[in-house]
This record gives sequence, structure tokens and C-alpha cells, in this order.
Amino acid sequence: MDLAKALTQFNPHTATPEALAAQVVVWAQEAQRLQEQADLVARQRQEIHLKDTKIKALTLELAYHKRIKFCSTSEAFTAQQRDLFNETQETDLNAMQAELEQLSSTPRVKAKPTGRKPLPAELPRVEQRHEPDSCACGACGHTLVKIGEDITEQLDVEPARFFVQRHIRPQYACRHCETITAAAIPAAIIDGGLATPSLHAWVVIQKYLDHLPLYRIEQISTRHGVTISRSTLAEWIGRIGVALQPLADRLIELLKQRTVLHADETPVPQLDPGKGKTKRAYLWAYRSNNLEPDAPIVVFEFQPNRSGAHAQNFLADWQGHLMVDDYADYKKLLKTGVTELACLAHARRKFFDLHAANQHPVTEEALQRIAELYRIESEAQDYSIEERQRWRAEHAKPRLDAMHLWLIQLRKSSAEGSALSKAIDYSLKRWPAFTRYADSGHLPIDNNPIENAIRPIALGKKNWLFAGSERAGKRAAAIQTLLATAKANEIEPYAWLKETLEKLPTCPNSRIDELLPLRT
Repeated sequence: MDLAKALTQFNPHTATPEALAAQVVVWAQEAQRLQEQADLVARQRQEIHLKDTKIKALTLELAYHKRIKFCSTSEAFTAQQRDLFNETQETDLNAMQAELEQLSSTPRVKAKPTGRKPLPAELPRVEQRHEPDSCACGACGHTLVKIGEDITEQLDVEPARFFVQRHIRPQYACRHCETITAAAIPAAIIDGGLATPSLHAWVVIQKYLDHLPLYRIEQISTRHGVTISRSTLAEWIGRIGVALQPLADRLIELLKQRTVLHADETPVPQLDPGKGKTKRAYLWAYRSNNLEPDAPIVVFEFQPNRSGAHAQNFLADWQGHLMVDDYADYKKLLKTGVTELACLAHARRKFFDLHAANQHPVTEEALQRIAELYRIESEAQDYSIEERQRWRAEHAKPRLDAMHLWLIQLRKSSAEGSALSKAIDYSLKRWPAFTRYADSGHLPIDNNPIENAIRPIALGKKNWLFAGSERAGKRAAAIQTLLATAKANEIEPYAWLKETLEKLPTCPNSRIDELLPLRT
């Protein structure tokens, strides 16, 4: 209704009192409706203003985070910090993008294919067919004819599902000799136990690969309607650890047969009940060489301290090339028959820390020279040992010689005791060990493989906090040895452990190698 027009057309002098009252009510209702519309428009304008403001803020924040992601130097963080930072950053970026899509009135543009890897072919497929509501054409009514299919695949998961395995063994009697026959009960790690090997494997993976304390595993099982007490879980872990120890010992024997090894160590808190606090123990780590064709082996050894005597005892009769950091106690291993290899990544780190502090132009050149050496290694990644040796001799060796001369000249002009002189001295002091790899085709350039093996342990410490005892530490080291070796061999740890726990009770010692998590 046009209220202004209605007012001009209405003549109050000719209208009856009843008509006048009715008209006033109509006008009042119309005035209220117009006021409500005006209020609605005002609210919508305010909402649009707030939405535009939020979109602008989110757009700026998104651009800022993208700039951090793609423009910052990743080594501003430690490896552990970088992993957590990248995870959080990816989550935040996607959350902000989703918020922008919710606020925007324009429909989302479907992203172009990004070359995403196809879903693994070995995963089971559960088909769901989606047929039209009618087999008749909606336009003309004729019967539709199938001309093809549009197939899309989505990854799905079924959370931990507890169920009961019922083992039924019929008993048969012989009337003639009065004997009873029944199928034998299969041997198990824990005779008469509550759990199957699958459940045992699940608990071990949760504790040692996903780094969940037993009380969290107890909470997970309770949430699924099954109460498994911590004492029961602890019993399983203890018995399984004893059963798996021979496999870990065998991996140690096989590792010592290799002629090139990586070594490193990481601190592990150990509970000290007598003092009511924790003390610092160490997990020593050893790894085989990636550049040789044999299956990789990772070994962990738990020790109460960082004394170099532990490494000396572990490698007492071993001979070969040993990749280690500059820890002084490793020097005692460098006896006759053991040749030192130094980690080029550690040398690079010295220059990087100095460059990050003051953008020193000399350190920038050092980083560029080392980056060139890594580029050469990357290009030879798929070469044979002989091809890599020729490649290194042609490309890496001349650059290393030039860098050595450059460092010597640079040291002469560096102030004694300065940060730059210390970084240079770190490289020059161990230069033969740093460059020894370039004379071969199978020696590694750095100690990154063992550091990558240790990294999950370092992250896991945030969850399990400490080893409860020295025995618990040694048990964890043995199980971590098996799981880390399985991962290094690209073997799915749970599937391997489940099968191993099924076979282990009846496997003779002479065939124990068949159970090891090594690729064939």
C-alpha cells in the first residue's frame, strides 16, 4: 500500500466514525510494517558491513599466513618445531579459507586437479550405486539408456572396532578305544590370554608408534564399550616385549655386519623413584647406510647415561665407516679399522645460525656452496654406486677443494674467538671427515637418516613424558627397533606385528630371520 497516496485520497469529512476508525487501524498497521522494513534494511546493512569487515580481515590474515608459509626460511625452527608449525599452519590456512567461503555470497569455484596421488589400489572398495529417481526421461517420458558411469572415490575409515573371536573345537570320542579327539589350541604369546594377536599388536602400536600412555589406551577401549585395565595392558606389554627381544637382538647382529653406520643419541627422561623425580637417560641410535642395496636396519639401545663407553661396547668388534657428530666420546671409537665420517648438515647449521643472526654475506656464500653440494647429491640419488662415485669425483670433489681453500683464506681474516671463526674452525678441524664421502659412491653426506629415525621418539616424549624404569627403557628400545626398521623398509608396522605375533610362538630359532621386518 502507498500510504501517502491513501492519505490524500481519504476524505475525513465524508467518512463515518466507524470507517474513520477502521482506516486509522489500517494506516497504523501499514506504518508499523514500513518501520519494520526500515529496521530490517538497517540490520542488513549493518550485517553486510560487519561481513565485509570480517572478509577484509580474513583476507589480510590469509595473505599474511601464506607469506609466512612460502617466504620464511624453514630453518628458523628446529625440526620438531617445524613439523608442528607446518601442521598448525596448514590447519589455520584451510580454516580461514573455509570461513571466507561461508562469508562470501559467490559460490565456491571447484579447484582444478592438483595431481593428487590416487588412493592405494590395495585398499578394499565398498561400492555405492546412485541411480536416478526414475528410469524415464524427465523431458519426454521415454525409457533411459545407460551410456556410461561417473566414478569418484573417497577415502573412508572405520574406527577401532572391538569384537569377540569365538573358537569352537568340537570333541569327538572313539567308542572302540574310548579316546577323545579335538583340535589343538594354537600356541600364543600369552597362553589362555584374553586378547588375540591383533589386539596385542594394536596396543603395541598405540603405545610405541603413536606414543600413547597406557591410561589413554584404557580410555579409548572404555569409550568403545570395552574395559581393559591398565594392569592388563601392562602385563601384555611386558610379555610381548620379552617375546620380541630375540628379533631385536638379531637385528643388532645383522646391523654389525654392515660396513657403514650412522650413530646418534637423544636424551630420555627416566623415573627415579628414590628421589621422586626423573633423571636423564639416553637412547642411543644406530642405522645402516641408505646408499647401499641391503635392507635398512634401525637399532635403538637404552642406557642410563651418555657415557661413550656404551657406544664402545656396542661397536666393540665392529669395523667400517662411522657417521657421527662432534661428540668427544665418539672419538674413542675411531681406532684402527673405524673411519670417521662427519655430517655436512651439522657444518651447514653453524653457518646458518650465524647467517640468521646478522645476515653475514660470508655465511651466505658458505650456505650457497653447501647447497650446491646437496644439489649434486640430489641429482645422483638414483645412480648406482659406481655411477655416483664418478659423478662425485667430477662435480663434488672440485667444489669441496675450492671451498677448503676459501675457508682457509677466510679464517686468516677472521677475528679470533668470533662466531665466524668458530663456524669455520668447526669445518676445518674435521675437513677430511666431511669430504671423505666424495671419494666413494656409497658413503653418506650427512647424518640425517639417523636423525629422521630419532625424530618420532623426540616428539613422542611429549606424550609419555618418561621411561618408568631402566627395564622399561630397554623394552621400549627393542620394540622401537623393530617398528622403526619396519618403517624404514616401507612395511606397514601393524600388519607385520600382527603376523609376527601369530607365528612367533611356533617359530624355531633357526628360522627367526623369516620374521624380521626387512624387505626381501
